[in-house]
Amino acid sequence: MSPLVKALLFLGFFFLFFEAGLFSSYTIVTGNAPDIDKLIGMQIDAISSIFNFGENPLNNKQALDILNKEEVGEALKSKAGMDGINMDTLVAYNIQSNENNTILVNITAMLYKDVQTGGGSGNKSGGQIVISPQETYSITATGIATEKTSGITIDVNSIQITSTRKLYNNNGTS
Repeated sequence: MSPLVKALLFLGFFFLFFEAGLFSSYTIVTGNAPDIDKLIGMQIDAISSIFNFGENPLNNKQALDILNKEEVGEALKSKAGMDGINMDTLVAYNIQSNENNTILVNITAMLYKDVQTGGGSGNKSGGQIVISPQETYSITATGIATEKTSGITIDVNSIQITSTRKLYNNNGTS
């Protein structure tokens, strides 16, 4: 038997045993019969992502030009309970387009909160003053925007905070 046939047989048997093991482990873990189409589709997606086959939907997201940046920044700041916002990090991405030129957007920004410590306790006056850096947060929100010719206008009343992540705090109390 030629070495090429031996290699092909080895790869064929390896593939069959791998698939049998995958299906049996799925049955053991979930207690249900495996959905063969989903499992094979998952494997194909994983292999294609390793070798960059197909298109990546995350790469074709483009930031939208926000026309009312100041109002959106103030709304984010007040709804998140923060003291300030880095306007350079305020970005909106299209999530879903609707009729009537309205779109659902995902808004991200970096906001900060001043740390206030010091003073006494109760009615006492005095105490030590601690100078510490600001706490920095990454905020993600959604909102409804209207498409204009040169960008979008986000309805500040439709903005809802979906996640807040603390990025930096160096005051030793966290």
